[in-house]
Amino acid sequence: MKLAAVAALAGVVTFAQGADESWLRWDSARAQAIGKAAYVQGRVGGIFDTRLLKTERSYNYKLAATWLNGDVIRAAARTLQLTQRLSDDDARTLVAEASGVGDTVVMIEIDPREGSGVIPADWAAFLQPATPKGVDARLVRGTNRPELREVKALAGVLRRNYDYDRFWVVFPLRHEDGKPLFAGGDTEAELVVRIADREGRVRWPIPLSLRR
Repeated sequence: MKLAAVAALAGVVTFAQGADESWLRWDSARAQAIGKAAYVQGRVGGIFDTRLLKTERSYNYKLAATWLNGDVIRAAARTLQLTQRLSDDDARTLVAEASGVGDTVVMIEIDPREGSGVIPADWAAFLQPATPKGVDARLVRGTNRPELREVKALAGVLRRNYDYDRFWVVFPLRHEDGKPLFAGGDTEAELVVRIADREGRVRWPIPLSLRR
């Protein structure tokens, strides 16, 4: 199994070498700008405390999310390359490792404002194209993958805020019937995070490479 994984990774690296490698010449400022642009903040739950006597749970949660799409992965790898004096091949390997974990990854960060400080285990995240209010969206559910915290190029470019718990959530880019999550006319993606009976939403522009 290990040999197969190494062979698969080598194949991805070889493919990447034939693709556009201009990212290997990005300066630090450009890599940081690309990585930071994928970071958005929001809130799960309302502004006011409506818990009454049930104060063991937070009345809302601070929410932050980084969409780790291809450009953001390359920005993170390039930042590591510059700070750690890595070779081009090392940087390509970082990108290949991060790109091979699933269709697309969002790093979700959650900070309970009050209560026990514990995030309920049954929280869920969904990704969908942004749609006008009242229009049903074509959403997919994400899968929490704790082991991805070990993948260096999936850490983004920002310094970690330890007030937040971090989660790496993988989303499919196609529905079970094979239809793409994002159509050609979609321009924004929306992340929906549901904790208990509360929801929070954040949005990003959809990269052209992900529109089908």
